[in-house]
Amino acid sequence: MSSDPWGRVDETGTVYVRTAEGEKVVGSWQAGTPEEALAYFERKYEGLVVEIGLLEKRVKTTDLSAKDATVAIEHIRQQVDEHHAVGDLAALTARLDKLVETVESRREERKVQKARQTDEARAAKESLVKEAEELARSEQWRSAGERLRALVDTWKGLPRLDRKSDDELWHRFSHARSAFSKRRKAHFAALDAQREEARKAKERLVAEAESLSNSTDWGGTAARYRELMTEWKAAGRAQREHEDDLWNRFRGAQDVFFAARGEVFAERDAEQTENLKLKEELAVEAEKLVPVTDLKAARAAFRSVNERWEAIGHVPRDARPKVEGRMQAVERALQESEESEWRRTNPEARARAAGLTGQLQDAVDKLQKQIDTARAAGNDTKADKLARELEGRQALLDQALKGLEEFGG
Repeated sequence: MSSDPWGRVDETGTVYVRTAEGEKVVGSWQAGTPEEALAYFERKYEGLVVEIGLLEKRVKTTDLSAKDATVAIEHIRQQVDEHHAVGDLAALTARLDKLVETVESRREERKVQKARQTDEARAAKESLVKEAEELARSEQWRSAGERLRALVDTWKGLPRLDRKSDDELWHRFSHARSAFSKRRKAHFAALDAQREEARKAKERLVAEAESLSNSTDWGGTAARYRELMTEWKAAGRAQREHEDDLWNRFRGAQDVFFAARGEVFAERDAEQTENLKLKEELAVEAEKLVPVTDLKAARAAFRSVNERWEAIGHVPRDARPKVEGRMQAVERALQESEESEWRRTNPEARARAAGLTGQLQDAVDKLQKQIDTARAAGNDTKADKLARELEGRQALLDQALKGLEEFGG
Protein backbone atom coordinates (compact mmCIF):
# COMPACT_ATOMS: atom_id res chain seq x y z
CA MET A 1 0.00 0.00 0.00
CA SER A 2 1.28 3.55 -0.82
CA SER A 3 0.13 6.92 0.61
CA ASP A 4 0.88 10.70 0.87
CA PRO A 5 -0.72 13.46 2.99
CA TRP A 6 -3.69 13.78 0.61
CA GLY A 7 -4.28 10.28 -0.63
CA ARG A 8 -3.42 6.56 -0.67
CA VAL A 9 -3.68 3.43 -2.78
CA ASP A 10 -4.84 0.17 -1.16
CA GLU A 11 -3.94 -3.41 -2.00
CA THR A 12 -6.65 -3.63 -4.64
CA GLY A 13 -5.41 -0.55 -6.55
CA THR A 14 -8.20 1.68 -5.35
CA VAL A 15 -7.08 5.31 -4.98
CA TYR A 16 -8.45 7.46 -2.15
CA VAL A 17 -8.28 11.18 -1.41
CA ARG A 18 -8.49 12.55 2.11
CA THR A 19 -11.13 15.23 2.77
CA ALA A 20 -12.67 16.83 5.83
CA GLU A 21 -15.56 14.41 5.48
CA GLY A 22 -13.23 11.44 5.31
CA GLU A 23 -11.64 9.48 2.50
CA LYS A 24 -13.29 9.54 -0.90
CA VAL A 25 -12.62 7.05 -3.70
CA VAL A 26 -10.80 8.72 -6.55
CA GLY A 27 -10.57 5.80 -8.91
CA SER A 28 -8.92 2.44 -9.58
CA TRP A 29 -5.37 1.96 -10.85
CA GLN A 30 -4.27 -1.40 -12.23
CA ALA A 31 -1.70 -0.39 -14.81
CA GLY A 32 1.30 0.25 -12.59
CA THR A 33 2.67 0.84 -9.13
CA PRO A 34 0.75 2.63 -6.39
CA GLU A 35 3.25 5.51 -6.59
CA GLU A 36 2.44 5.94 -10.27
CA ALA A 37 -1.26 5.91 -9.42
CA LEU A 38 -0.86 8.70 -6.85
CA ALA A 39 1.37 10.68 -9.23
CA TYR A 40 -1.26 10.43 -11.98
CA PHE A 41 -4.09 11.74 -9.82
CA GLU A 42 -1.83 14.38 -8.29
CA ARG A 43 -1.16 15.64 -11.83
CA LYS A 44 -4.90 15.83 -12.37
CA TYR A 45 -5.07 17.94 -9.21
CA GLU A 46 -2.34 20.22 -10.52
CA GLY A 47 -4.33 20.49 -13.71
CA LEU A 48 -7.33 21.71 -11.72
CA VAL A 49 -5.06 24.18 -9.89
CA VAL A 50 -3.83 25.57 -13.22
CA GLU A 51 -7.37 25.70 -14.62
CA ILE A 52 -8.64 27.58 -11.56
CA GLY A 53 -5.66 29.95 -11.76
CA LEU A 54 -6.37 30.71 -15.40
CA LEU A 55 -10.04 31.30 -14.66
CA GLU A 56 -9.17 33.65 -11.79
CA LYS A 57 -6.94 35.63 -14.13
CA ARG A 58 -9.64 35.82 -16.80
CA VAL A 59 -12.19 37.05 -14.27
CA LYS A 60 -9.83 39.75 -13.00
CA THR A 61 -8.26 40.92 -16.24
CA THR A 62 -10.83 40.40 -19.01
CA ASP A 63 -14.45 41.31 -19.68
CA LEU A 64 -15.57 37.72 -19.21
CA SER A 65 -19.28 37.81 -18.52
CA ALA A 66 -20.64 36.69 -15.16
CA LYS A 67 -22.68 34.01 -16.91
CA ASP A 68 -19.69 32.52 -18.70
CA ALA A 69 -17.57 32.76 -15.56
CA THR A 70 -20.24 30.94 -13.54
CA VAL A 71 -20.47 28.16 -16.11
CA ALA A 72 -16.68 27.74 -16.03
CA ILE A 73 -16.63 27.71 -12.21
CA GLU A 74 -19.37 25.09 -12.06
CA HIS A 75 -17.54 22.97 -14.60
CA ILE A 76 -14.39 22.94 -12.43
CA ARG A 77 -16.41 22.54 -9.25
CA GLN A 78 -18.02 19.44 -10.71
CA GLN A 79 -14.59 17.96 -11.29
CA VAL A 80 -13.52 18.82 -7.75
CA ASP A 81 -16.73 17.39 -6.28
CA GLU A 82 -16.29 14.16 -8.24
CA HIS A 83 -12.98 13.55 -6.43
CA HIS A 84 -11.04 12.54 -9.52
CA ALA A 85 -7.82 14.11 -8.24
CA VAL A 86 -5.55 13.78 -5.23
CA GLY A 87 -4.73 16.97 -3.35
CA ASP A 88 -6.23 19.63 -1.11
CA LEU A 89 -9.68 19.60 -2.70
CA ALA A 90 -11.03 21.81 0.09
CA ALA A 91 -8.53 24.49 -0.90
CA LEU A 92 -9.77 24.29 -4.51
CA THR A 93 -13.38 24.53 -3.31
CA ALA A 94 -12.45 27.57 -1.19
CA ARG A 95 -10.80 29.21 -4.19
CA LEU A 96 -13.86 28.47 -6.31
CA ASP A 97 -16.15 29.90 -3.60
CA LYS A 98 -14.03 33.03 -3.43
CA LEU A 99 -14.06 33.27 -7.22
CA VAL A 100 -17.88 33.03 -7.12
CA GLU A 101 -17.89 35.99 -4.71
CA THR A 102 -15.60 37.90 -7.06
CA VAL A 103 -17.83 37.13 -10.03
CA GLU A 104 -20.94 38.21 -8.09
CA SER A 105 -19.17 41.38 -7.00
CA ARG A 106 -18.16 42.07 -10.59
CA ARG A 107 -21.73 41.30 -11.67
CA GLU A 108 -23.05 43.96 -9.25
CA GLU A 109 -20.40 46.42 -10.34
CA ARG A 110 -21.29 45.83 -13.95
CA LYS A 111 -24.96 46.11 -13.15
CA VAL A 112 -24.36 49.46 -11.46
CA GLN A 113 -22.07 50.49 -14.30
CA LYS A 114 -24.62 49.42 -16.88
CA ALA A 115 -27.34 51.33 -15.05
CA ARG A 116 -25.09 54.38 -14.98
CA GLN A 117 -24.25 53.94 -18.66
CA THR A 118 -27.93 53.51 -19.42
CA ASP A 119 -28.73 56.73 -17.56
CA GLU A 120 -25.92 58.50 -19.36
CA ALA A 121 -27.07 57.09 -22.70
CA ARG A 122 -30.65 58.17 -21.96
CA ALA A 123 -29.50 61.68 -21.04
CA ALA A 124 -27.27 61.80 -24.12
CA LYS A 125 -30.08 60.67 -26.43
CA GLU A 126 -32.57 63.07 -24.85
CA SER A 127 -30.02 65.83 -25.42
CA LEU A 128 -29.61 64.75 -29.05
CA VAL A 129 -33.39 64.72 -29.50
CA LYS A 130 -33.73 68.20 -27.99
CA GLU A 131 -30.98 69.59 -30.22
CA ALA A 132 -32.48 67.87 -33.27
CA GLU A 133 -35.89 69.39 -32.52
CA GLU A 134 -34.31 72.83 -32.22
CA LEU A 135 -32.42 72.34 -35.48
CA ALA A 136 -35.65 71.25 -37.17
CA ARG A 137 -36.82 74.88 -36.89
CA SER A 138 -33.56 76.34 -38.22
CA GLU A 139 -33.17 78.04 -41.58
CA GLN A 140 -29.40 77.60 -41.60
CA TRP A 141 -29.89 74.82 -44.10
CA ARG A 142 -26.30 73.81 -44.66
CA SER A 143 -24.92 74.01 -41.13
CA ALA A 144 -28.07 72.56 -39.56
CA GLY A 145 -28.11 69.69 -42.06
CA GLU A 146 -24.46 68.89 -41.36
CA ARG A 147 -25.11 69.00 -37.62
CA LEU A 148 -28.10 66.65 -37.90
CA ARG A 149 -25.95 64.14 -39.80
CA ALA A 150 -23.32 64.38 -37.07
CA LEU A 151 -26.03 63.76 -34.44
CA VAL A 152 -27.02 60.54 -36.24
CA ASP A 153 -23.43 59.30 -36.02
CA THR A 154 -23.34 60.20 -32.34
CA TRP A 155 -26.65 58.38 -31.78
CA LYS A 156 -25.30 55.21 -33.42
CA GLY A 157 -22.36 55.23 -31.03
CA LEU A 158 -24.55 55.26 -27.91
CA PRO A 159 -25.78 52.11 -26.13
CA ARG A 160 -29.37 51.02 -26.66
CA LEU A 161 -31.94 51.59 -23.95
CA ASP A 162 -34.93 49.41 -23.26
CA ARG A 163 -36.94 48.98 -26.43
CA LYS A 164 -39.84 51.26 -25.44
CA SER A 165 -37.64 54.17 -24.34
CA ASP A 166 -35.25 53.78 -27.24
CA ASP A 167 -38.07 53.62 -29.79
CA GLU A 168 -39.81 56.67 -28.34
CA LEU A 169 -36.65 58.76 -28.39
CA TRP A 170 -35.71 57.55 -31.87
CA HIS A 171 -39.19 58.42 -33.13
CA ARG A 172 -38.80 62.01 -31.90
CA PHE A 173 -35.27 62.20 -33.28
CA SER A 174 -36.30 60.82 -36.66
CA HIS A 175 -39.38 63.08 -36.79
CA ALA A 176 -37.20 66.17 -36.18
CA ARG A 177 -34.87 65.16 -39.01
CA SER A 178 -37.80 64.52 -41.35
CA ALA A 179 -39.39 67.87 -40.46
CA PHE A 180 -36.13 69.68 -41.19
CA SER A 181 -35.67 67.82 -44.48
CA LYS A 182 -39.24 68.64 -45.51
CA ARG A 183 -38.81 72.35 -44.71
CA ARG A 184 -35.45 72.47 -46.47
CA LYS A 185 -36.88 70.76 -49.55
CA ALA A 186 -39.80 73.21 -49.62
CA HIS A 187 -37.41 76.15 -49.18
CA PHE A 188 -35.16 75.13 -52.04
CA ALA A 189 -38.15 74.32 -54.23
CA ALA A 190 -39.43 77.86 -53.62
CA LEU A 191 -35.93 79.21 -54.18
CA ASP A 192 -35.68 77.34 -57.46
CA ALA A 193 -39.02 78.80 -58.51
CA GLN A 194 -37.84 82.30 -57.58
CA ARG A 195 -34.60 81.81 -59.47
CA GLU A 196 -36.51 80.61 -62.50
CA GLU A 197 -38.65 83.76 -62.35
CA ALA A 198 -35.47 85.81 -61.96
CA ARG A 199 -33.98 84.06 -65.00
CA LYS A 200 -37.03 84.88 -67.12
CA ALA A 201 -37.03 88.50 -65.92
CA LYS A 202 -33.31 88.88 -66.63
CA GLU A 203 -33.73 87.29 -70.07
CA ARG A 204 -36.19 90.10 -70.86
CA LEU A 205 -33.81 92.74 -69.46
CA VAL A 206 -30.93 91.31 -71.49
CA ALA A 207 -33.04 91.35 -74.63
CA GLU A 208 -33.92 95.03 -74.13
CA ALA A 209 -30.34 95.93 -73.19
CA GLU A 210 -29.06 94.29 -76.39
CA SER A 211 -31.69 96.07 -78.48
CA LEU A 212 -30.52 99.44 -77.09
CA SER A 213 -26.79 98.84 -77.55
CA ASN A 214 -26.66 100.64 -80.96
CA SER A 215 -28.88 103.59 -79.94
CA THR A 216 -27.60 107.12 -80.46
CA ASP A 217 -30.17 108.68 -78.15
CA TRP A 218 -27.39 109.20 -75.62
CA GLY A 219 -29.37 110.80 -72.81
CA GLY A 220 -32.58 108.76 -73.04
CA THR A 221 -30.80 105.45 -73.54
CA ALA A 222 -28.34 106.05 -70.70
CA ALA A 223 -31.28 106.81 -68.43
CA ARG A 224 -33.03 103.62 -69.56
CA TYR A 225 -29.89 101.59 -68.87
CA ARG A 226 -29.88 102.98 -65.31
CA GLU A 227 -33.49 101.87 -64.94
CA LEU A 228 -32.64 98.44 -66.33
CA MET A 229 -29.84 98.10 -63.78
CA THR A 230 -32.28 98.90 -60.97
CA GLU A 231 -34.69 96.30 -62.33
CA TRP A 232 -31.83 93.80 -62.64
CA LYS A 233 -30.94 94.16 -58.95
CA ALA A 234 -34.59 93.89 -57.95
CA ALA A 235 -35.07 90.69 -59.98
CA GLY A 236 -32.90 88.60 -57.63
CA ARG A 237 -30.41 85.90 -58.60
CA ALA A 238 -31.08 83.30 -61.28
CA GLN A 239 -29.70 79.77 -61.17
CA ARG A 240 -25.93 79.68 -60.89
CA GLU A 241 -25.49 78.14 -64.33
CA HIS A 242 -27.46 81.03 -65.93
CA GLU A 243 -26.56 84.04 -63.77
CA ASP A 244 -23.02 84.66 -65.03
CA ASP A 245 -23.95 84.23 -68.69
CA LEU A 246 -26.93 86.59 -68.38
CA TRP A 247 -24.85 89.18 -66.57
CA ASN A 248 -22.08 89.03 -69.19
CA ARG A 249 -24.62 89.59 -71.97
CA PHE A 250 -26.35 92.39 -70.03
CA ARG A 251 -23.10 94.14 -69.18
CA GLY A 252 -21.72 93.57 -72.67
CA ALA A 253 -24.71 95.33 -74.27
CA GLN A 254 -24.22 98.33 -71.98
CA ASP A 255 -20.50 98.40 -72.72
CA VAL A 256 -21.18 98.63 -76.47
CA PHE A 257 -23.52 101.61 -75.97
CA PHE A 258 -21.39 103.49 -73.45
CA ALA A 259 -18.22 102.93 -75.47
CA ALA A 260 -19.90 104.50 -78.52
CA ARG A 261 -21.29 107.32 -76.40
CA GLY A 262 -17.88 107.86 -74.86
CA GLU A 263 -16.28 108.31 -78.28
CA VAL A 264 -18.94 110.83 -79.32
CA PHE A 265 -18.67 112.71 -76.03
CA ALA A 266 -14.90 112.78 -76.27
CA GLU A 267 -15.13 114.44 -79.70
CA ARG A 268 -17.80 116.83 -78.42
CA ASP A 269 -15.76 117.71 -75.34
CA ALA A 270 -12.74 118.52 -77.49
CA GLU A 271 -14.91 120.75 -79.73
CA GLN A 272 -16.52 122.47 -76.73
CA THR A 273 -13.13 123.08 -75.15
CA GLU A 274 -12.02 124.84 -78.34
CA ASN A 275 -15.32 126.80 -78.38
CA LEU A 276 -14.67 127.93 -74.81
CA LYS A 277 -11.27 129.25 -75.78
CA LEU A 278 -12.79 131.30 -78.64
CA LYS A 279 -15.59 132.71 -76.44
CA GLU A 280 -13.11 133.69 -73.73
CA GLU A 281 -11.19 135.68 -76.39
CA LEU A 282 -14.44 137.42 -77.44
CA ALA A 283 -15.27 138.17 -73.78
CA VAL A 284 -11.88 139.90 -73.44
CA GLU A 285 -12.62 141.93 -76.59
CA ALA A 286 -16.06 142.93 -75.24
CA GLU A 287 -14.73 143.88 -71.81
CA LYS A 288 -12.44 146.45 -73.46
CA LEU A 289 -15.60 148.47 -74.39
CA VAL A 290 -16.14 149.30 -70.69
CA PRO A 291 -16.21 151.99 -69.39
CA VAL A 292 -18.29 153.34 -72.29
CA THR A 293 -16.98 156.58 -73.79
CA ASP A 294 -18.66 156.48 -77.21
CA LEU A 295 -22.02 154.72 -76.81
CA LYS A 296 -22.77 154.41 -80.52
CA ALA A 297 -19.36 152.95 -81.40
CA ALA A 298 -19.45 150.67 -78.34
CA ARG A 299 -22.91 149.33 -79.28
CA ALA A 300 -21.75 148.61 -82.86
CA ALA A 301 -18.60 146.88 -81.62
CA PHE A 302 -20.61 144.79 -79.15
CA ARG A 303 -23.02 143.72 -81.93
CA SER A 304 -20.05 142.50 -83.94
CA VAL A 305 -18.67 140.57 -80.98
CA ASN A 306 -22.08 139.08 -80.22
CA GLU A 307 -22.61 137.91 -83.82
CA ARG A 308 -19.30 136.05 -83.73
CA TRP A 309 -20.23 134.71 -80.26
CA GLU A 310 -23.52 133.25 -81.50
CA ALA A 311 -21.75 131.57 -84.42
CA ILE A 312 -19.65 129.55 -81.99
CA GLY A 313 -21.15 126.29 -80.68
CA HIS A 314 -21.59 125.02 -77.13
CA VAL A 315 -18.96 125.19 -74.42
CA PRO A 316 -18.52 122.74 -71.48
CA ARG A 317 -21.49 123.01 -69.13
CA ASP A 318 -19.44 123.80 -66.00
CA ALA A 319 -17.65 126.69 -67.76
CA ARG A 320 -20.77 128.20 -69.37
CA PRO A 321 -22.02 130.43 -66.45
CA LYS A 322 -18.69 132.15 -66.00
CA VAL A 323 -17.96 133.01 -69.63
CA GLU A 324 -21.57 134.04 -70.37
CA GLY A 325 -21.59 136.14 -67.18
CA ARG A 326 -18.67 138.18 -68.52
CA MET A 327 -20.60 139.05 -71.71
CA GLN A 328 -23.76 139.83 -69.74
CA ALA A 329 -21.80 142.25 -67.54
CA VAL A 330 -20.65 144.17 -70.62
CA GLU A 331 -24.20 144.22 -72.00
CA ARG A 332 -25.56 145.60 -68.72
CA ALA A 333 -22.93 148.35 -68.78
CA LEU A 334 -24.04 149.34 -72.30
CA GLN A 335 -27.72 149.32 -71.23
CA GLU A 336 -26.97 151.55 -68.26
CA SER A 337 -25.12 153.96 -70.53
CA GLU A 338 -28.08 154.04 -72.93
CA GLU A 339 -30.54 154.71 -70.10
CA SER A 340 -28.37 157.52 -68.77
CA GLU A 341 -28.06 159.07 -72.22
CA TRP A 342 -31.81 158.78 -72.79
CA ARG A 343 -32.62 160.50 -69.54
CA ARG A 344 -30.15 163.25 -70.37
CA THR A 345 -31.53 163.95 -73.84
CA ASN A 346 -35.29 163.33 -73.34
CA PRO A 347 -37.03 166.81 -73.52
CA GLU A 348 -40.27 165.62 -71.95
CA ALA A 349 -38.49 164.12 -69.03
CA ARG A 350 -36.35 167.27 -68.69
CA ALA A 351 -39.47 169.45 -68.75
CA ARG A 352 -41.15 167.29 -66.11
CA ALA A 353 -38.03 167.47 -63.95
CA ALA A 354 -37.81 171.26 -64.34
CA GLY A 355 -41.52 171.68 -63.53
CA LEU A 356 -41.23 169.56 -60.43
CA THR A 357 -38.16 171.51 -59.32
CA GLY A 358 -39.99 174.80 -59.78
CA GLN A 359 -42.99 173.62 -57.79
CA LEU A 360 -40.79 172.41 -54.95
CA GLN A 361 -38.82 175.69 -54.98
CA ASP A 362 -42.09 177.71 -54.71
CA ALA A 363 -43.23 175.52 -51.84
CA VAL A 364 -39.90 175.98 -50.01
CA ASP A 365 -40.05 179.77 -50.52
CA LYS A 366 -43.65 179.91 -49.28
CA LEU A 367 -42.84 177.87 -46.16
CA GLN A 368 -39.86 180.08 -45.38
CA LYS A 369 -42.08 183.21 -45.51
CA GLN A 370 -44.66 181.56 -43.23
CA ILE A 371 -41.91 180.66 -40.77
CA ASP A 372 -40.61 184.24 -40.78
CA THR A 373 -44.15 185.61 -40.22
CA ALA A 374 -44.81 183.19 -37.33
CA ARG A 375 -41.56 184.05 -35.58
CA ALA A 376 -42.21 187.77 -36.04
CA ALA A 377 -45.57 187.21 -34.38
CA GLY A 378 -43.89 185.30 -31.56
CA ASN A 379 -45.61 182.02 -32.47
CA ASP A 380 -42.58 179.74 -32.14
CA THR A 381 -44.67 176.57 -31.92
CA LYS A 382 -46.12 177.16 -35.36
CA ALA A 383 -42.76 178.27 -36.64
CA ASP A 384 -41.08 175.03 -35.40
CA LYS A 385 -43.81 172.90 -36.99
CA LEU A 386 -43.39 174.72 -40.31
CA ALA A 387 -39.61 174.36 -40.04
CA ARG A 388 -39.90 170.57 -39.81
CA GLU A 389 -42.13 170.58 -42.87
CA LEU A 390 -39.59 172.80 -44.61
CA GLU A 391 -36.84 170.22 -44.00
CA GLY A 392 -38.84 167.55 -45.88
CA ARG A 393 -39.62 169.85 -48.79
CA GLN A 394 -36.00 170.97 -48.98
CA ALA A 395 -34.82 167.34 -49.18
CA LEU A 396 -37.20 166.69 -52.08
CA LEU A 397 -36.01 169.87 -53.78
CA ASP A 398 -32.35 168.81 -53.43
CA GLN A 399 -33.17 165.42 -54.98
CA ALA A 400 -35.08 167.07 -57.87
CA LEU A 401 -32.21 169.49 -58.51
CA LYS A 402 -29.80 166.55 -58.68
CA GLY A 403 -32.02 164.80 -61.23
CA LEU A 404 -32.25 167.99 -63.28
CA GLU A 405 -28.46 168.16 -63.39
CA GLU A 406 -28.43 164.79 -65.18
CA PHE A 407 -30.28 166.44 -68.07
CA GLY A 408 -27.57 169.08 -68.23
CA GLY A 409 -29.52 171.99 -66.87
